[in-house]
Amino acid sequence: MNTKSRQWFLVFCTLPALIIFSIFALYPFFQAIVMAFYDWSGMSDEVTFIGLKNFETLIHDPKVWTALTNNVFLLLVVPTITMGFSLLFAVLLTRRKLRETTFYRTIFFFPNVLAIVVISILWSFIYHPTFGILNSFLEAAGLNSWIHAWLGEKSTVLWALIFPMVWQAIGYYMIIYIAAIQGIPNDIYEAAVIDGASEWKQFTHMTVPLIWGILRITIIFFFIQVFNQSFVYIQVMTDGGPDGSSEILMTYMYKQAFQNGNFGYAMAVGVFMLFISLTLSFISDRLMGQDAVEY
Repeated sequence: MNTKSRQWFLVFCTLPALIIFSIFALYPFFQAIVMAFYDWSGMSDEVTFIGLKNFETLIHDPKVWTALTNNVFLLLVVPTITMGFSLLFAVLLTRRKLRETTFYRTIFFFPNVLAIVVISILWSFIYHPTFGILNSFLEAAGLNSWIHAWLGEKSTVLWALIFPMVWQAIGYYMIIYIAAIQGIPNDIYEAAVIDGASEWKQFTHMTVPLIWGILRITIIFFFIQVFNQSFVYIQVMTDGGPDGSSEILMTYMYKQAFQNGNFGYAMAVGVFMLFISLTLSFISDRLMGQDAVEY
């Protein structure tokens, strides 16, 4: 097969995928950006061009900024806790000579097998203020002052959402970190022990720098996962309540489009989310790149 025939063969193989991607991904993407400049209910034929009015409304909408604050809170807390526990369990299951490590890995990874909707429903029952397992346990333990309507109080709702997010993701990232740590030669750790390095110094000065490439990738995965999957948790467990205290940009966009029938404004919120995503991607790439050079 000559060069020209090979090129046409590659075009023939990739063209169907490109067509499908363009129809179901690129076209809706650009259509959403265009719709942000219009007033459209989503059902009628009346589509009115209003320019930047949707974005002006967005800037002065306090619910948007509350949702953005919640997004930032989740993006900071969930990855930090998840990475901390995932690394801890990965180190314990590799550097420590524990029995039944396969059993522990299976137990930690099991939540990742479940669908997010199933996890959300499960934890909704656990948090139920009347017959939930958590409040029943606290009552049995005599900790009545700790009993809350976990998903119904502004002070506890975000933390109640964070726990199942972390619980679901720990096992997945733990397996990634285990594979990375097992790729480090044991000779390095043996030399560190001979030099008198403590386990903490081995972790901070050897393990983390040597698996930094994997950590960097998973940090980006964390941001993507929290930004996307938090929508399902919140939609199923709280629907943005109570009083919008668990609202995020994606759930707010969904409500504007499918509950309020304001597709133009919803697309403006979507464009705002796109801008934030691109900014986070740029910043994280810059910071991770600088840290990698330092290591």
